[in-house]
Amino acid sequence: MARPGTTEPDLVGDLRTIKARLEALERKPVPQATFDQYPAVEWAATGRPRVSGNVWTSCSMANVTGLKYDRVELKYITDWILKGRSEAEVRVAAFRHSSTSQFKECISASSVTRLVGGTSRVVGVGKVRWIHGIQFGWDYTDADDAIYTIELQHRNPDDCPQAPDPSTQVFAPNKKSDKAAPSGFGQIFFNDGANAGQWIWGNMLKYVNGKWSDDGTPASYGWNNIPGAWEGSYNISNMHYCVGLPQDRLPSATTEGWHWYVGGEAKFVRAGNINEPTFSV
Repeated sequence: MARPGTTEPDLVGDLRTIKARLEALERKPVPQATFDQYPAVEWAATGRPRVSGNVWTSCSMANVTGLKYDRVELKYITDWILKGRSEAEVRVAAFRHSSTSQFKECISASSVTRLVGGTSRVVGVGKVRWIHGIQFGWDYTDADDAIYTIELQHRNPDDCPQAPDPSTQVFAPNKKSDKAAPSGFGQIFFNDGANAGQWIWGNMLKYVNGKWSDDGTPASYGWNNIPGAWEGSYNISNMHYCVGLPQDRLPSATTEGWHWYVGGEAKFVRAGNINEPTFSV
């Protein structure tokens, strides 16, 4: 018998192609619209402060009800991950959304990775490959009335509170930006009488007829912040994609989660725990 690939036509190769095409057709979704619809994703990383006492909070979520495969890959970007100042913990978790409750239940979670970052600002890239372990999400039946989501989550490490940059300040008269400038605006230093050159705090006073008096000008002196200082939170984007793939495409996926990160130091800190507090709505 001739070896596969040596005959003309190559019947074995043709059968292999037909089989692959049939498998693709079996996975083909039923068209719901004239055009394919893919959700747009904001590229920029978004500021993530502590939420609800620093519990796990989702950056984004993907509805995986009916997902064919039990392995998923997702990608995200980061900004302002700075060592010792704005470090982050990230994980991927699966949630069950009951039809009778507004709350969600965590049913599986990857291990926790700590994004330590570096000493300077760098835009980072993270990728996770994970076996989600959802009982019905990828093998959905009518017997289950829940919706399942996979969510990229974050929290601030307890031993590294987010630290903002000190605001730059200027010492000058100040007023509300939506108010008119006061009339009769005087000088900070005055040259009359024995108190010449004295620095005056609070309401503007003028040295008149041998005494300091308030002329009613609604301005004051003090240290004023210049807007624009970094408020201390790290930035993590939502998932750029979350895709289910077969084992031969994601052989590195595990139940603990394979995590790859570029943008500074990152390290495994603890195993996944579905009982850790999370923002549950």
